[in-house]
Amino acid sequence: MDLPLVFMFLMGASVLAYVVLDGYDLGVGMLMPAASAPEQSTMVASIGPFWDANETWLVLGIGILLAAFPIAHGVVLGALYLPVVAMLVGLMLRGVAFELRVKAQGWHRDLWNWLFWAGSFIAAFCQGVMLGRYITGFERGFGYWAFALMVGASLCGGYVLLGATWLILKTEGELQRKALGWARWGLLWVALGVGLVSLATPLVSETVRDKWFDFPRTLWLMIFPAATLAAGFMVWRWTSAARRSGKGQDAKPFCAAVAIFAIAFLGLAYSIFPFVVIDRLTLWDAAAHPTALRALFLGAVIVLPFIVGYTILSYRIFGGKAKADLYD
Repeated sequence: MDLPLVFMFLMGASVLAYVVLDGYDLGVGMLMPAASAPEQSTMVASIGPFWDANETWLVLGIGILLAAFPIAHGVVLGALYLPVVAMLVGLMLRGVAFELRVKAQGWHRDLWNWLFWAGSFIAAFCQGVMLGRYITGFERGFGYWAFALMVGASLCGGYVLLGATWLILKTEGELQRKALGWARWGLLWVALGVGLVSLATPLVSETVRDKWFDFPRTLWLMIFPAATLAAGFMVWRWTSAARRSGKGQDAKPFCAAVAIFAIAFLGLAYSIFPFVVIDRLTLWDAAAHPTALRALFLGAVIVLPFIVGYTILSYRIFGGKAKADLYD
């Protein structure tokens, strides 16, 4: 068994699971200021049973990077030290705000709601900055940092899309109608983010350029942008139909939004494979000793079924529409 390849797959799956699962609750947090007080209670209730466990996938992904690819961990975390610290501050801030807003009254609750928004925005924006820096190979210069900041803003919009479509699934009435509009706004930012990443990756890497534009051998890869456009079109179509009919389409927009992220992630994974650090470290160069990988694999076989099982169980137990007073 090629253990570096196995752990690369597990790390990628963990990151994708985190982006989708924690992405929607970060998106809901960023939408809080656009809602009324009763609607904010419903929004918090829609993510309350899930948001803390969703971050488990981030811990798992970083843990695999550290244990299975320690050389790459040193390069990546060293280059991204400041945005990583800022992201962790944002995650801690939103965690504290989520817990303390429950007991707060009057303007104190408004304050904690705003801090919940701030923590969600900081965490999402920093993740986008890290993505922008990663796909440009951590190159220095104003242009590279400006690109990373734009990717950070675009990822915030992407998380807003996930959060809005999650609210379409979990809420009803006026809040659901608002979420339909928020989803369309977030979709425009997703289009910008996907376009920026698709443009920058082949420009900074000859390897990626050869992978995508060696026609006609790579003509089949056009299925990725075509599928992304199709998923985006379905989000737009379903939200438009729901606004006209007054029916929320429930799970359809959320599934299409998840598909956009999954397709974009697969395209990015294809672009950089087999590198862990683009054009610098392959997964075999960065991998730990085979003995360590075997021990780590045994631990993953034991732990992963519990994480997956708990995630599935929690979503089954807390399915259905959110109740406004669940966390009040």
